[in-house]
Formats: sequence, structure tokens, C-alpha cells
Amino acid sequence: MTTKTYNVPAISCGHCVMTIERELKYVDGLHSVKADQESKAVRVEVESDDVLTAVEAMLAEIGYPAA
Repeated sequence: MTTKTYNVPAISCGHCVMTIERELKYVDGLHSVKADQESKAVRVEVESDDVLTAVEAMLAEIGYPAA
């Protein structure tokens, strides 16, 4: 299992956090996701490094690209 934390400057409110956590759950191979408004970070736990590409693509697709 791989854990990665992304810096996501576009997180500005609780709605952003809920949207990110809800949408990333659709990524195959994702075990957990935790978005944080204060640190503007998204922490994910995935099956393998290959899944990280899908996580990054989903973040960009929903309007919260990783910096």
C-alpha cells in the first residue's frame, strides 16, 4: 500500500473537502482519502503507485488540481 499527500491550493471550504472525498472514492484501488481545509492537503492511501495517476487526474477533473 502507498500513502501520498497532495498540496491542493483550491481547497477553500468544507464543501470543497466533501466534494474531493466523495469524488475520489470512485477511483479504483483507493483505500482511503482525507482532505483538510486548513492545510489545503489531500492524503490518500492506494493499492499501488499506479493508482496515484488516476487520483491526480480525478483531482484535476473535479477542479482541485494538485500543485
